Amino acid sequence: MHVYTCIYRCTPAISRALFWRWSLAPSLAPALSSRKRVSERPVSTAPVLVLVDMATCWSRSVIIGEISNFVAYIYAPAVLVTPLGALSIIVSAVLAHFMLKEKLQKMGMLGCLLCIVGSTIIVLHAPEERSISSVEEIWELATQPAFLLYTASAIATALVLILYCAPRYGQTNIIVYIGICSVIGSLTVMSIKAIGIAIKLTLEGTNQAKYFQTWIFAMVAITCIIIQLNYLNMALDTFNTAIVSPIYYALFTSFTILASAIMFKDYSGQSASSIASELCGFITVLSGTAVLHSTRDPETPLITDLYTPLSPKVSWYIQGNGELWKQKDEDESSPSFITILRQDYFK
Repeated sequence: MHVYTCIYRCTPAISRALFWRWSLAPSLAPALSSRKRVSERPVSTAPVLVLVDMATCWSRSVIIGEISNFVAYIYAPAVLVTPLGALSIIVSAVLAHFMLKEKLQKMGMLGCLLCIVGSTIIVLHAPEERSISSVEEIWELATQPAFLLYTASAIATALVLILYCAPRYGQTNIIVYIGICSVIGSLTVMSIKAIGIAIKLTLEGTNQAKYFQTWIFAMVAITCIIIQLNYLNMALDTFNTAIVSPIYYALFTSFTILASAIMFKDYSGQSASSIASELCGFITVLSGTAVLHSTRDPETPLITDLYTPLSPKVSWYIQGNGELWKQKDEDESSPSFITILRQDYFK
């Protein structure tokens, strides 16, 4: 069963990378190769075409990837599924190296190796999935005092971050947005797992839609997903992806493991050595993720002509006789003037 879980966790990255290669990359190539021509036109349709292709790629890949994630949470404990999300980072890096011609450096290979080793340790020492016969049983687990305390603490922390910290420190402190995503994301995973088990039991012949608990889990999942995606997008818009990804992976995985351990008692009955081994595996995966993202090239905008002036840069100089003289960037020759007054753009 753990082998199938690994396959389910790799599928999202494979689908996204393949659809990026087949659907999106061909549309980006003309835009990049003709960037000079695009910059000479006051209005360009290239960004619109790229965005349309991105929407098409997103709709195809996300459906396949998220269905695989959903199935993984049904058949395996969250303490196993969530850390294995690092496998998607490896698959993405390898496919990008061969398909998108993005160079995978030696330190990046080391990061991939660390992720593989850590994932293997987690799989070997992961607890078995708890057998659940109805949604009512999950509801009993969700309403136990320990998990209610965790839920109340998570909601209180998220409200403080959203109402107080985000308006004041959201644009300067990366932990604010990612903290909201991670705390709310742990509740999302618990709700998604409950819904998945309900669907599984329904397909097996025991209808779970008749229980009100199923619909409560569904409403909680939808609400948490909307909040999580909103603040994750804000984090990605504000900070570099190479920084956001490893921090988000670490916090989200940590809170999810904590929530699952409290609600489903995943570590109950396991030996101390197994728990320590799994924690070491998680730390190894976390280290590999940080190393892999640290080797990524800095992101540069594909097309900046939408928000930057289209006219060339003009430098102003002063001649010896006091007259002003200007030179555009494309001018090949220039007088021997060295005193620069200012640089600006014509709009």
